Amino acid sequence: MVNWNRKELLRACLRSLSQQTGADFETIVVDNGSSDGSAEMAEGEFPVRVIRNPENRGFCAANNQGIAAGRGEFVALLNNDAEADPGWLAALERACRRAPDIGMAATKVLMWEDPTRIDKAGHLIYPDGQNRGRGSGALDRGQFDREEEVLWPDGCAALYRREMLDSIGGFDEDFFAYGDDAELGLRARIAGWRCLYTPAAVVRHHRGATLGKDSARRLELIERNRVLLALKLFPWSLLCLNPFYFAVRLAAGLAAAGRGTGDTAHFPGLGGKCRMAGALIRGDCQALAMAPRMLRKRAAIARIRRLTPAETRRLLRDHRLSLREVA
Repeated sequence: MVNWNRKELLRACLRSLSQQTGADFETIVVDNGSSDGSAEMAEGEFPVRVIRNPENRGFCAANNQGIAAGRGEFVALLNNDAEADPGWLAALERACRRAPDIGMAATKVLMWEDPTRIDKAGHLIYPDGQNRGRGSGALDRGQFDREEEVLWPDGCAALYRREMLDSIGGFDEDFFAYGDDAELGLRARIAGWRCLYTPAAVVRHHRGATLGKDSARRLELIERNRVLLALKLFPWSLLCLNPFYFAVRLAAGLAAAGRGTGDTAHFPGLGGKCRMAGALIRGDCQALAMAPRMLRKRAAIARIRRLTPAETRRLLRDHRLSLREVA
């Protein structure tokens, strides 16, 4: 678990882990320089190991620290703003053990504020690299109650096979936060690993608790990392179409804004829309500056690649996020 100044959320999260059944596990909290006593609370109240960073190193670097420190055959991630049902961890382990090429297991994530609604049940992706949870916002009517293969798990509550992480590497620390689970998941899929979603693993998640859904910095990171993901992992034929798909998605988002719906609703008024535009432009400029480094990493992917570009395009198409959903 990665933590940054969320003492009470962390306490509830650790309490849910203390109630897990059917799994033998160790708990590691990586604290990113919290000033609210989070690390002291965790050490004082729960049987956990706390790794303390003097500053906020971001989600990716902190998770890599925790992964390196762990000793298990599998590594579970759980956000500090999520609370797991008692059988969560055991269900994920069973899913990962179904076959040796299952490197990831995905959770049924419900909204903490309204557990009758889905937050994520695995992930989907739009052809410009924007991705989000499958079924996000939908009423839970049992439509995701079947164990099945999905694109990749959401990093807020996931299980990874250590053998897979050892072979492809951990989180790309250039991403810092947001979209990092998508990059790791797609890299794993390109390397031939599969992801299994299991509805028996359930958590409740506070949405946007880290920076807030109205945070321009959050939007900036999401936009930057969308571009970095495409530069690093998309087939060239799809990457060349990225500006077209981005323009279509932007138009759909503007249409949603006119109706007062979609993510634009978190940035009300003309001032809010200007903040959104500024965040998108900053994210794109940062991605442009980082492009040479991503392209060098792209060349290194050949070492682990098992899927051809055509197979990668087909994978993304089969798990495509519709324009309506993404807007």
